[in-house]
Amino acid sequence: MEMPRIIGAGLVVIGAGIGIGKIGGSAMDAIARQPEATGKIQTAMLIAAALIEGIGFAALFAVSENA
Repeated sequence: MEMPRIIGAGLVVIGAGIGIGKIGGSAMDAIARQPEATGKIQTAMLIAAALIEGIGFAALFAVSENA
C-alpha cells in the first residue's frame, strides 16, 4: 500500500519540475526575442512557476495525507 503513494509523489515532483523547466526555457526564448519586455516576462514566469509549485505541494500533501 505504501509503494503507490511513493510512486505518486515521485510523479508529482517530476511533473512540477518539467513544468517549471518548460516555463523557464520559454521565458528565456521570449526574453531573447524581445529584451525590452524582460520585466513583464519575468513577472509572468514567476507567477506561473509559483502556481505550479503550489499545485505540486497540494498534490504531495494529498498523497501523504492518506497514509
